[in-house]
Amino acid sequence: MAQAHCPASCGELIQGWILGSEKLVSCPVDWYSSVEVTYGAPLPDERPLTRAMIRLLLEHWRLPASLTHTLRIDCRSTIPVAKGMASSTADIAATAVAAACHLDQPLDEPTLAKLCVALEPTDSTLFSALTLFDHHDAQTHIACNGLPQMEVLVLESPLTLTTADYHRLPRQQILQDNARTLDLAWQKLQQACQRNDPSLLGEATTLSAIASQALLPKPAFNTLLEVVERYGLYGLNVAHSGSVVGLLLDSARHDVDEVREGLNTLKLLAHWPQNHLLKMVAGGIRQDGERRTSHR
Repeated sequence: MAQAHCPASCGELIQGWILGSEKLVSCPVDWYSSVEVTYGAPLPDERPLTRAMIRLLLEHWRLPASLTHTLRIDCRSTIPVAKGMASSTADIAATAVAAACHLDQPLDEPTLAKLCVALEPTDSTLFSALTLFDHHDAQTHIACNGLPQMEVLVLESPLTLTTADYHRLPRQQILQDNARTLDLAWQKLQQACQRNDPSLLGEATTLSAIASQALLPKPAFNTLLEVVERYGLYGLNVAHSGSVVGLLLDSARHDVDEVREGLNTLKLLAHWPQNHLLKMVAGGIRQDGERRTSHR
């Protein structure tokens, strides 16, 4: 038996046309999908993509395909689905690492990334550092050195959008039109990590969020920008292929209750009736014995 835990993401820090193709940097937060792989009969309510990952792994390791029928996958996750929080990536990446540990097989991050994108477009939460990632083919993964310390007030909408539906949208021309903005956002993000500067990171994410409005607009977006300005927050980020929005802040510096009251006063709760204060983390798959926290 082996367990592994992969973080969710509050959308993306940045996403768009960067270095010649669409890429992203996810925003990993301390809310985890936990997966246990052990010998036993498959559970009747398992998530289909987790079983697909097991079959892909067995093929990759050149193990008998019939072994899949002897492996039980127990996936425990409360990460919201189809809202841009990387719930599927968390499930399949944690499944892969738990299976590798259980079967005593090798699995490094680049290989894990390639296996995940073979199933669906994948978030960069599986990497142990903030990473610029080509989420379609895994050909690019550039780690950012450092992690500005901050929290994310995740604004959760009732609206859902599957990854597959998003990728059916005609996007390339809009993405290319915003390439210069995203190049600047990428430069600022790298500098923010090097300098441990949360304000500069907020500038980067806000640039990307503004560009995203041309493709998948968030309601009352200008009012969200007003919240950032009014309370002196670092910035905001969005799920470029989902509905969640993140307000980037530090609860030691910013009054989170006051921000929440502002959301109510400005009638933003009509769009985002739930919110969650989470710590931004570097990313990567945790295994038992590694320190982690869980969101309830």
